[in-house]
Amino acid sequence: MTSSVIVSELDKQILAVIRANVVSFMKRCSEVYAKSPGILLDIAPQDHEGARPFFPSYIAVKTLDINPASGCDFIADICERNAQIPGGSFDFIVCTEVLEHTLNPFDAVREIRRLLKPGGLLFGTTPFNFRIHGPLPDCWRFTEHGLRTLLKSLEIVELGQVETTDRALMPMHYTFVARRPSAART
Repeated sequence: MTSSVIVSELDKQILAVIRANVVSFMKRCSEVYAKSPGILLDIAPQDHEGARPFFPSYIAVKTLDINPASGCDFIADICERNAQIPGGSFDFIVCTEVLEHTLNPFDAVREIRRLLKPGGLLFGTTPFNFRIHGPLPDCWRFTEHGLRTLLKSLEIVELGQVETTDRALMPMHYTFVARRPSAART
């Protein structure tokens, strides 16, 4: 028997805030960090508009997804070492609303770090106060402290959050920019 899922008005409101925050974050990342030509890897972009609309044409965009039907440039599991993609290939990696769906986010960040060039930037987002959602599985919610631990092999450049109105210490959403340490510090 299939049950029908009723999405609450609160969940609809939170989703609207999260989506608006992702768009604002992507625009700001492009304006602040993408000032010269580079190569960007967009992880799992097919469910939304992806990174391409936000970055100037001098940023080459490649895509990666685990789903073979996605049409992405790379079909790969970000939680594994993907030997077909050379390490240090990307100046930027966009990973929005993905880490909560991975089976092992620590392995995912390890692979993201490997794929970034020294000094390369990870632009990421993840929900905290939001319902279980697809694509399934939806495995994790990260606090600020969890994100700092998850990203400890990178230098966190910024870590932002959107607070839930009238609910202290329960942010709706996190954004982060993290840098792979330079070659001298890897």
